[in-house]
Amino acid sequence: MKKLTLMALCCLVALVAVAKKEATPTRTNGYPITQVPFTAVKVTPNTFWGDRIKAATEVTIPLAFQKCEESHRYENFTMAAYTLRHPGHEGLNTPKWNVAKFMGFSFDDTDVYKTIEGASYMLQAMDPKSEKYRCTVEYIDSVLDVVAAAQEPDGYLYTARTINPQHPHGWATAKRWEGEERMSHELYNLGHMVDAACAHYQATGSTKFLDIARRYADCVVREVGPNEGQACVVPGHQIAEMALARLYVLTGEQKYLDEAKFLLDYRGKTKIRNVYSQSNKPVVSQTEAWGHAVRAGYMYAGMADVAALTGDQDYLKAIDAIYNNIVSRKYYLTGGVGARHEGESFGADYELPNLTAYNETCAAISMVYLFHRMFLLHGDAKYIDCMERTLYNGVISGMSVDGGRFFYPNPLSSDGQYAFNADNTRERQPWFGCACCPSNLSRFIPSFSGYMYAVKDRNVYVNLFAGSTATVSVGGKEVRLTQTTEYPWDGDIAITIEQTKAKQFAMKLRIPEWATGSPVPSDLYSYADNARINVTCSVNGQAIDIATTPDGYLTIDRQWKKGDKVHLHFDMPVRTVRANGNVAADRGRLAVERGPLVYCAEGADNQGFAVSNYLMPQQPVFEVGSRTIQGNYGASFSVRAIEVGGGQSIELTPQGSAIVRPARLVMIPYYAWNHRGPGQMEVWMPQSISALGNY
Repeated sequence: MKKLTLMALCCLVALVAVAKKEATPTRTNGYPITQVPFTAVKVTPNTFWGDRIKAATEVTIPLAFQKCEESHRYENFTMAAYTLRHPGHEGLNTPKWNVAKFMGFSFDDTDVYKTIEGASYMLQAMDPKSEKYRCTVEYIDSVLDVVAAAQEPDGYLYTARTINPQHPHGWATAKRWEGEERMSHELYNLGHMVDAACAHYQATGSTKFLDIARRYADCVVREVGPNEGQACVVPGHQIAEMALARLYVLTGEQKYLDEAKFLLDYRGKTKIRNVYSQSNKPVVSQTEAWGHAVRAGYMYAGMADVAALTGDQDYLKAIDAIYNNIVSRKYYLTGGVGARHEGESFGADYELPNLTAYNETCAAISMVYLFHRMFLLHGDAKYIDCMERTLYNGVISGMSVDGGRFFYPNPLSSDGQYAFNADNTRERQPWFGCACCPSNLSRFIPSFSGYMYAVKDRNVYVNLFAGSTATVSVGGKEVRLTQTTEYPWDGDIAITIEQTKAKQFAMKLRIPEWATGSPVPSDLYSYADNARINVTCSVNGQAIDIATTPDGYLTIDRQWKKGDKVHLHFDMPVRTVRANGNVAADRGRLAVERGPLVYCAEGADNQGFAVSNYLMPQQPVFEVGSRTIQGNYGASFSVRAIEVGGGQSIELTPQGSAIVRPARLVMIPYYAWNHRGPGQMEVWMPQSISALGNY
């Protein structure tokens, strides 16, 4: 493969679309509601999400490709290809070919797949006529050439074994699939490959990657299953289930859906049964979230896919119960999940520590997949409310605003000393040896546009508020609309009908739960203040009544014409939040929100006292203003900061007496913390001395 040159890296800054060979076939995904695909939505530059996507495009994706080279991800494929061409070659017994020593993890191949997936989401948005276009396409194609060369004749593609079949990676086994339920990750690799290949095909129309992925999927269909002669195993790390469902929707081949359902149906029935990988009992018997949070989230999303495609009511009941357990007992205010470092896992009910919270970035991404699918199943805005909370807090906190540094865990408290990152550090890192989080962000952030809009019959759902243009099909007729807003910094949204061939349809505007009721659709968190938020809406300047339907939407059903404009407004006061009394870590504490953003206090903004010792007053006075954060790593960006007046800082003397001083607290959006190095940070602020020790 070509060396990743500086020119190639520059090319990656301008990812562009290759000409489509044919239109993507239209096929239902089984859900009652249809997602408007990422290919039909363009996020506006120089907006909140436009900046996130720009950072991913210009920094994260090129960095991920570069790291794939520097960490020998590409060389793994090259070495596997050499062994296929020269079986039994003399080099197999040399240190260079000792897979256990040079390959960090058996899932290293997925970093290549995920980065291509992220690039694919960006391909369709760029100008295809430039020199950058040409060299970018050549580079990505060269990566696919290297991947294809490592595929065995029957379609199997797993470099951790193919490099040296007699001495595979330590997590693999001498025979295919035997180590799958433990740590081999053969099916996990398949899942990310298929997801990436589907995205690449959707964006480009090229089947180059899709053909590779289908050959591996076909190999799995032949070799993994309940029949005689097959390996009756299920994924040790889930994601193949949702990927195979996606492949079925794309191709229409029933075998892929059947395989996805087998991988779920046989969970809890094979040899390995444990809570860690959610294999201790059949999926339809599971009613709460447990075990490794990323594995769990991917599995729950796969269950929703299979439920939608097959109509299996037992799957629906199970996924509904699991969702309710998460949002009512195991969901952080920031939208993250996974309380424990041990096993990167969910904790017990209401076990939500702050300082030691794990909240892996990948787990937050998995929750977006789950919440979005729950909406597509049920059509209730509460699922999008959860998705929004996770997006604005639990997901983007994992990536610095410039796209070049990352968190693996995302705690809600820091003393500046506790090492919460996977490599025993206390601040954002430029990469990790186990790179699942940064490579996952590189594929997820550019896909944001695919979560904004949805359609059912003649209803158009506006789910997320972000500057964008969208082309939506309503009853087979095209509607093109533009959304203009500075959300989440203010609550003004304008939606303009740019063109419509549909005579009449219903526009369904989500009225966020933060504007009308409670932080989450459960009693896990509640607002501690009595603020009343004003919500208004007008069409072409004519005010309309704000009357939401039980699904949480304001529905405007009318005959639309070109130029019609909807104005939606939410007041955005600062709110205080209290946790359910069963959450021991948050007793006697308050958190602060504004709109969809959770705020935190960071030592860099409050150097006159320890933020962990600041007492939130009973009736805080808030002021909102702009603040520029000058990051340690060259990042400089503005946020809306909140100043809290009327509070006190408490210092305890060695004799145990308290020294009380007036203090003014500055708070910033949670996603923006730790851009200035390690230090103190708190989301949940104590209201009394007795609450100071709770974490």
